[in-house]
Amino acid sequence: MKRKTGQDRSVTQKWRPATRAIRGGTARSEWGETSEALFLTSGYSYDRAGDAAARFAGEQAGMTYSRLQNPTVEMLEERIALLEGAEACRTMATGMAAMTAALLCQLQTGDHVVAGRAAFGSCRWLTDTLLPRFGIATTIIDARDPQQFVDAVRPETKLFFFETPANPTMDVVDLRAVCAIARERGIRTVVDNAFATPALQRPLDLGADITAYSATKMMDGQGRVLAGAVCGSAQFINEELLAFTRNTGPTLAPFNAWVVLKGLETLDLRIRRQSESALIVAKFLEQRVATVNYPGLPSHPQHALAMSQMDAAGPIFSLEVAGGREQAHALLDALELIDISNNIGDSRSLMTHPASTTHAGVSAEVREQMGVREGLLRLNVGLEDVDDLLDDLAQALDRAGL
Repeated sequence: MKRKTGQDRSVTQKWRPATRAIRGGTARSEWGETSEALFLTSGYSYDRAGDAAARFAGEQAGMTYSRLQNPTVEMLEERIALLEGAEACRTMATGMAAMTAALLCQLQTGDHVVAGRAAFGSCRWLTDTLLPRFGIATTIIDARDPQQFVDAVRPETKLFFFETPANPTMDVVDLRAVCAIARERGIRTVVDNAFATPALQRPLDLGADITAYSATKMMDGQGRVLAGAVCGSAQFINEELLAFTRNTGPTLAPFNAWVVLKGLETLDLRIRRQSESALIVAKFLEQRVATVNYPGLPSHPQHALAMSQMDAAGPIFSLEVAGGREQAHALLDALELIDISNNIGDSRSLMTHPASTTHAGVSAEVREQMGVREGLLRLNVGLEDVDDLLDDLAQALDRAGL
């Protein structure tokens, strides 16, 4: 395959983010295609038996099997790494595959993890249920308070794991402070950056060691495919994470990788437009409901912190109605334009009731601890005309008695 100059990091690192999102990682075949090629193959052939042996021994560059390498997937990994400012990236089949691999590849029995209380329901299942099954202790804290990380550290603590902004309460973690606490103690930080993406927030620049993503969300951004990604140092990705993924197989399909490559081309445009609309919608809702949790609002208790580490507050936020689940469901049922859906990061506006969907597998006690109450709703603001969204919300609020 003829490799384009863009594969040379000394060249691509000079590019600005918008250029990296379009051209980063591009590798062209002898046909000279402008759009990335889609390589739908499970295996690869060799000119000689010795070439196969050399590749499996790591002595010769080249593909061996699509569970390990695929040209389309490698283009996506290089592009995400460039956007993230990371040495390397490994993609996976889903966001939860990425979260699971990022943790398990570096933990063992006897280790200890400190994790943020506010998290996606499946991430809380990892920390509360899966890790303890393997003898890995976890301490759940309010990650908004850096001192709680300090207080939770034990001699065997290996990882801090948290989301910022967190799903769905929009808790914001002070990345500089928490990552400094970890570095001083030889602890790694794993940050779920899915709500912001590297277009709005780059945790590695603020001291984090590893970022993990559901690329299903803003990176694809149009509700088409599932994908996940983990970024970090070349040593971590190639010597720790790769061994885990090679042997457990959470492989990203080439077609899904190709779709996400196309999504990245418009990520910056989409997420900034959606952030602008989200702020307008949040200001409107703030006049109608009990609580709006959006870091872009001056009323958010961590607004200043969020704006110091994010370029914009993103398209996703939560709101709370006083009438609990009954009124929350009534509001959802009254929507005419906005879809009831548990997905996020889509170009379409979506709303869901976390307590009965994304966090239904978490106990009521834990949901209360997380701040996921019965009246909480999560809203993904899409690319529709914002006035149409306001009209739909206004009529739905009226019909729900708000």
